[in-house]
Amino acid sequence: MRYLSEPFAFDALKRGRAVEQFLGPAGNSDRPGVCYVEVRPARGVYTVYFHAVLDSDPQTYDLESLPPLLDDEEEDFGLLLASADDPASALEAAESRTGATRQRWANQGMADHEYQDYVQAGRPAGAAPDGRPWPARQGL
Repeated sequence: MRYLSEPFAFDALKRGRAVEQFLGPAGNSDRPGVCYVEVRPARGVYTVYFHAVLDSDPQTYDLESLPPLLDDEEEDFGLLLASADDPASALEAAESRTGATRQRWANQGMADHEYQDYVQAGRPAGAAPDGRPWPARQGL
């Protein structure tokens, strides 16, 4: 099973493991990209990072290895969106800012598989390969 149920997502974060979610296409036809959101624990705080990277026909589907979507951005850590004291608040912040959904959180590294599905499905703009619409992002 690819996605984590809510209790498993909370447990992963409490154990010091990041969770992430592939959010789909970003950019434009001249500079196509993809984005994903990550929640990671760090010293008792849970941080939410938004990543927008260039969709550059990868060989490995490793999102972390792709260059930033915008030339003037450094994609070492992504854009910090929020910090929270508990996993539930961190996931809520990620969801409200990025359009992520509670049902699609996955363990770290699984967004790469979502990206692979997206590429193999022909990079659909209207909906994810499973038919669900891409999330609406708030000002990102």
